[in-house]
Amino acid sequence: MISKRLEKLSSSSSLIREMFEEGKRLTELYGKENVFDYSLGNPSTRTPHEVKQSIIDCLMNFSEKELHGYMSNSGFPSVRKAVADDLKKRFSVPYDENCIIMTVGAAGGLNCVLQTLLNPNDEVIVISPFFTEYGNYISNWQGKMVIVEADEPSFRLPIERIAGAITKNTRAIIVNNPNNPTGVVYSSEEINGLSEVLKAAQAHMQTSIYIISDEPYREICYEKMAVPFIPSYYENTIIVYSWSKSLSLPGERIGYIAISPNASDNKLLFSSMTVSNRIIGFVNAPSLIQLVVAKCLDVPINICEYERNRQYLCKELKRIGYSFVIPQGAFYLWLKTPCDEISFVNKAKKHNLLLVPGTAFCGKGYVRLAYCVDYQMIERSISAFERLWNDIGGMQGE
Repeated sequence: MISKRLEKLSSSSSLIREMFEEGKRLTELYGKENVFDYSLGNPSTRTPHEVKQSIIDCLMNFSEKELHGYMSNSGFPSVRKAVADDLKKRFSVPYDENCIIMTVGAAGGLNCVLQTLLNPNDEVIVISPFFTEYGNYISNWQGKMVIVEADEPSFRLPIERIAGAITKNTRAIIVNNPNNPTGVVYSSEEINGLSEVLKAAQAHMQTSIYIISDEPYREICYEKMAVPFIPSYYENTIIVYSWSKSLSLPGERIGYIAISPNASDNKLLFSSMTVSNRIIGFVNAPSLIQLVVAKCLDVPINICEYERNRQYLCKELKRIGYSFVIPQGAFYLWLKTPCDEISFVNKAKKHNLLLVPGTAFCGKGYVRLAYCVDYQMIERSISAFERLWNDIGGMQGE
C-alpha cells in the first residue's frame, strides 16, 4: 500500500511529461525528423563554454573535500556571498550572504520557502494559467491554493481580483515573471500596483504577506523588455531562482533563494529555510555545481536562438490563421485553440505534433508550445500545423 495522496498524484501524473513520453514513442515509430515535440521546456541552446571551463577549473583547483564534502546546509559561504554581491551590483538592493540559500533548483527552493511559511490551511494565491506543480508544492505543506484568473486575452496581472482574493489566511502570492506558460512579462506598473495592494492588506490585517517571485526565466526577454526586480517594490519578497534555463543546466538542479534584506523576520526566515533545505532531504545543493555557477555569474545569456525561433514560429502560425499571445519572455507560445483543447491536442498527435493542453496550467482553450527546440524542427513542423488547421476547419464545418 502507498499513501492515498501519492496514489492519486501517480494516476494523474503530469500532462507535460506524458506528452514528452509520447514524443519518444512516436520518434521510435516515425523517426526523429518526422516528430515535432513542443512539450517540454528543455533548453536547446548549448551550455556556455564558460560553464565547462569552470568545471575544469574547479576540478583542478579545489581539494577533494571542498569539491565533494559537506558544507553549511545553506551552501558555501563564498558562493552565497558571490550571489549576494551580484544581486547587489545589478539591482542596488543590499543583499549579503545571510540572505542567500543555495538550493536544488527552483523546485527545491519553492518547497523550502513554502514549508517555512505555511501552517495547515494557510493560503497561497497563484495566477492562472500557472506552472502546474505549484499546486503540488503548496499541498506538500498542507497549504491551500487560491487561483485568480489573469486578464484574458492579454494575461496581464489581475490586480483587482488579487485584492479581492486576499483573506486573513493569505500567507503568500507566487509571481512568475516572465510567465510560464504565457510568455508575458509583468511591467513595473503592474508590480507596483500589486505591491500597493499587498501593503494595504498587511497594514489592515496586521500580518505579513510574502511575494514568492519565481524567476527561472529572468534573463530570457525579447525586444529589450525589462523584468522589474520585485524586492525594489515590495520588502516582503522572497526570490527563487534557477540556472536551469539561463545557463541551459536543467539536469544539474542548481538555484538559490534570495530573502529580501528588508523582509519581515529576515533572519528567522534564513535560519528556518536552511533547516528546511536539510529536512526535506536535499541536505545541501550539490557542492561542485555551486562552485561552478559562482564563477559564471557574469556569463552573458545568449537568447538569439530563442528569439529566432520565436519570430519564425509567430510569423508562420499567424499566416496560417492561429491566434496566440506574443511572448515577451521565456520560451513558450500560448496558442488559442479553435476547438476544445483536448480534441485539438489529440488531433495534433495524428500529425506528430506534441503540444501540451492548457488544462495542465489551469488554462482552458489554449495549448502551450515550448519553442526551445531546434530551428530546423520548427521549419519542418509548419506543414503539420497547416494540415492540423485544415483538419480543425473541416471539423468545425461539419
